Amino acid sequence: MASSISNSENLPPHVLRSVSKEVVSLSQEPPEGIQVHINHDDITDIQATVVGPEGTPYAGGEFKLKMVLGKDFPAAPPKGYFLTKIFHPNVASNGEICVNALKKDWNPQLGLKHILLVIKCLMIEPNPESALNEEAGKLLLDNYNEFFQRASLMTEIHAKPQTSSPTTNAKKAKIRKDKKKTLKRL
Repeated sequence: MASSISNSENLPPHVLRSVSKEVVSLSQEPPEGIQVHINHDDITDIQATVVGPEGTPYAGGEFKLKMVLGKDFPAAPPKGYFLTKIFHPNVASNGEICVNALKKDWNPQLGLKHILLVIKCLMIEPNPESALNEEAGKLLLDNYNEFFQRASLMTEIHAKPQTSSPTTNAKKAKIRKDKKKTLKRL
């Protein structure tokens, strides 16, 4: 996965100022269903939580993601990673996200907000033709109901917010463990 080393010293001051402005703006006026988390120690550590869109197998889940700005940013696109496990054709096992906005369609004028919205849209409309997770891509094309079930189960296990009651947490942990066993059998 992405390095945890700060990239601030590798970016020119005008790029850091621009990124800082955009991150602050996104945190104050976030797009619907997206929350940006500011790391005041490293503005290049861009993390967000995306709420799984309704009508998808990700509904009700809270998915943490990270964008990594390389030393050539904004000339080169950032890399995107889901930090929360997700069963999705366009997300590799290490969390790397494959979407054209982060590859061949990158345009420095689009900005971070656009990328976050594209990633959210990818949760609504996966692209099995550019699958990093071939199993998810094949299931999406061949058996949508099974894909939906599997993605929903992963969402339930890894992305559902936890409650704070110890008794409830113990029950949910057992249910999650049972679901993981079920998932391994699939």
